[in-house]
Formats: sequence, structure tokens, C-alpha cells
Amino acid sequence: MWPTGLAERKWILIAGLLLITPRLYTQENVLDDSVKIAGNTIRAGRALNEVSRLTGYIFTYDTEIINADRSFIIPDSEIPVRQVLDSVTANPEVKYSVIGKHIILYRDIIEEPRDTAGKTLPDWIFITGRITDATTSDPLPYATISISHRGRGTVTNNNGDFILKISDECLSDTLSVSYVGYINRRIPVRSLPGNSMVISLERDYIPIPEIIIRSQDPLLIIRNTVASVAENYGTSPALLTGFYREGVYRKKEPQVYSEAVVQIYKSPYARSLQSDQVKVLRSRKIENLEVKDTLAVRLKAGLGSTLTLDIIRQLFDFLDPQSFESYEYHLTDIVTIDDQTAFVISFKQRPWITEPLMQGDVYINVDNYAVVLAEFELNPGYIDQTSEAYVSRLPRDYVMKPEYVRYRTHYRLVNGRYYLSHVRGDLGFLAKGRKRLFNSHFNVFFELAVTDHRLNNVTRFEHDETAPVYSVFSRTITGYDSDFWRDFDFLKPEEDLMEALVRLNVRLGEAEE
Repeated sequence: MWPTGLAERKWILIAGLLLITPRLYTQENVLDDSVKIAGNTIRAGRALNEVSRLTGYIFTYDTEIINADRSFIIPDSEIPVRQVLDSVTANPEVKYSVIGKHIILYRDIIEEPRDTAGKTLPDWIFITGRITDATTSDPLPYATISISHRGRGTVTNNNGDFILKISDECLSDTLSVSYVGYINRRIPVRSLPGNSMVISLERDYIPIPEIIIRSQDPLLIIRNTVASVAENYGTSPALLTGFYREGVYRKKEPQVYSEAVVQIYKSPYARSLQSDQVKVLRSRKIENLEVKDTLAVRLKAGLGSTLTLDIIRQLFDFLDPQSFESYEYHLTDIVTIDDQTAFVISFKQRPWITEPLMQGDVYINVDNYAVVLAEFELNPGYIDQTSEAYVSRLPRDYVMKPEYVRYRTHYRLVNGRYYLSHVRGDLGFLAKGRKRLFNSHFNVFFELAVTDHRLNNVTRFEHDETAPVYSVFSRTITGYDSDFWRDFDFLKPEEDLMEALVRLNVRLGEAEE
């Protein structure tokens, strides 16, 4: 999700007379309360939709245990919700759990005896699912997934899918799911292993009188943000573990796709001149380049860009008070994000500034002034001036122009301190051959998802351990390892990427699940 133009977006509450008014049900007895669903034969998917419409409760369930197209006979009378669900699942092993306004259908995890003699490593369990909008069922990309009381977490991919590795000790914890402008969901971890859940989020509407928004000074908010960096982001170093990937697409086909498990020495955010460091633990790549290709594009300094996009550590100019005169700022909204309330400040360059600057939205916590999220892009009106900044070593008979440059930076609050959580860059280019009839479109992306962190015994890496972050990352990788992931966390590849890789007769290890 890129800059959303929140200045033009308005949430409208529509009040109307409905032909059917849902009854009010309480959490304690909703499974035992009765509903009447018209029809003798009904499909399982429609039955769940009808129960949701009549009760106001939203279902979260494993798509592997619910066959939405299976039909069954239903009595033409009022029956308990539990009886409807028994018919929907047709499986006595499926359990029901009511949390808030949600009903979870899941298979309980089966505990098997384990030989713990001489055991030093935990047993890893993978939990997977898709995060969607509760009303439209549209997938929510870059939703934050985390274990509530631990530093573990990940984000969803463009299809809204996620996968997260947890240990046995996390089974008594809860999974927290959050997305900008939506109500947080919390689900017991124990109901997730072995299931591939569709988890729906409901939009959150915060009625903010316009007079309150107008009374807030966006520049003062940003000044308070800069003054609170040390308090919010820490004065001690941290060791982050994450998954990095980058890719170059030509006509929707991947030319180069690289991925890695990395560790990042994150230097203190205040009173420190130390730079950040990256160590690559494991890496692999897939190339779809042929000798006859006259135009091959590679991403330069993708790892370095992920460090640069830590906009609090680097303090981008739209957050720097010394650059305020170059931008227009407007407080456009107040929203819920990651169980926090945040100001939404939109920014763009002033009309008389002709150099290419960024524009977008920054989300700042209303209580502690921490930046939680920033979504921004290079001003499209001046993007032609930047081609030399992004393209190098171009063949003489080609001209390449950037079409868009978009970035996203997200921070996650863990135990009172904010950590870099997710960084994404998307760039589009148009290549024109001087003696060629057709043009080529290239789409380039890089992404870092931080999956774990620690603060104890954090030291800088040795020089020979650090990655060359400002070089072409894909050139530093020797090949493809099908046993790459092992016990590491990763971002689940998007469906179109998986299909493209299959067409290339390459199979990722995680795709075999």
C-alpha cells in the first residue's frame, strides 16, 4: 500500500433502514442462541455468511477444514448456531472459540510425546494464514503479524499471506494482527498450528471533529517526534534478524530474484556516530537471463537502501526541521495502527521547489510522538530528473526513465521500544531502444521484514563478516539452494511469483508445503 491520498479520503457513516435487522447476541451464548436460515439445502460458505449476517459475528477458519462448496440439509426452523457449525464443518475434531466479535473454527494442536533427552534446540512450529478485510474479503498486504509478548513477528505479502515460525513456548501466547485503520485482532496461538487461517480485520472509525484536527500543528508534532527519538527508539544497540529479498521483473517475468537471511547490527538512534552493519547468514538467487538479452537490469545497493530507509536513524528531510520550508504539511486524519492512535500527516513539496522531493504520509503516535509508519514516493512531476540516480551502465542504444519510486517504512513497538519492522521499495522503469519498435517495462523491488531482535550481548560484526551493502547483491550470490530456509523465517512468496518460478522449472523449498 502506497501513499493513499488521505486528504481526499473521507469515511462516511451511512444510516439506513434495513429489511432485516440483526438480533443482538452476547459473547457468552452466541453458540447456543438460535438462528433461522431459509432453504432446505445450503452450501457451507453461504451458511457461514448467513450466521455472520444474523449475529454480527465474523468467522475465522482454516480453509483446509472448511469446504465452502459442500452442501447439506438444514431444518426449516430455528436451530442453535453450534448446530449450524456442526453441519458446516462435518468434523467433530473441529473446535469453536468465541473471542470478541469473532468465532474461530480450528483443529486443536495434537501434542505428541517427545524425547527431550539431550535436547538443546526448541521444536519449531509454522503458522500460516491470510489477512483480509472483513467486509470485502480483499487481502491486506503488509499487515503486521506478531507474538504479543515476544519480539517475533513478520508481515503479509502482497496477497495478504504470511508464515511465521514459533517455538513450543509460544503456544500459551497470543497472535496479534494489525493494519492501518483496522481494529487489532488477537488470537490464541494454540488454535493456529496445523491450520491455515483466513483472519478478517474490521475497519476502525475514529470520529474526530474537524476543529480538533485544525487545532493541531503538524510542524510541532514533527518537532516533538525528533525530540523524542532517543526515548522511543533507544540509546543502546540491537541485533535484528530478518528476511531480505529483491527482484527485477521484465514484462511481469522475474529476471533476477534473490533472497537472504540477514542479521543487522542496529546502532543506537541517539548519541552515536556508528553506522549500521549487515551480515548475510544464508542467501540464494534465481536468474532468468540469457546471453542474447541485450538489456539486463540489476538492483544496485538494495541492502544499503533498506538501511537508508530507516527514516528515523537517517532522518529523512521531510522529518528534518531544517527542511520544513521545502514542504507543505497537513494533518489529514487520526487513525488506529498497531493498537495505537496516530496522527496522519501528509506532506508534499512547495510549488516553487523544482528539485525532486518526496511526498506521502507519515503516521505519528499521538501519545509519545513515535513514527509508526511512513508511506511516500518521489514526486511524479519531477521524477524524470532522477534517472541518473537509479540507472547506471546502460547500453548506448537505450534510454531508461523512472516511472515511479515508492517506499514504505514501518516500526513495531515491543516492550516499550520501537524497532525497525518492515522496509519496502518499489521502482518502475521504462526502457526505450533508439532503434527498437517496442519499449520494455521493468519493475524492481526490495524488501526487508524483521522477524526477531535481541538487546543482550550485542556487539559489532567483524569486518570480514559484513556484507557489501552498496554493491549489487545478486552478484554476490553463487546459486540456488533448495534446502535454503531450514528453520529460518521468511516472507511467503506471492502467487504470481510462485507461478513464474514454476514456469522456470524452479521450485522453492517452501513451495512444497
